[in-house]
Amino acid sequence: MPNIKSAIKRVKVNEKANAANAQAKSAMRTTVKKAEQAIATGAENTQELVVAASKALDKAASKGLIHKNAASRKKSRLAKKA
Repeated sequence: MPNIKSAIKRVKVNEKANAANAQAKSAMRTTVKKAEQAIATGAENTQELVVAASKALDKAASKGLIHKNAASRKKSRLAKKA
């Protein structure tokens, strides 16, 4: 544990950010998985789920959770499957 006050604060801030990022990334993955499952089963709301997944990928890319090219690649593959 750091002794310097600013370093202590950085540790706290980093822990908070790490938790928020992990939660956002997990939510993004869940949304993508739901869309993929809907495509595989041929559900009625497939298009809605694909749009939601695409939005989640864009949001994750804008926050820096994943690279923008990775988001683009995942969106393209999802659209191709649909």
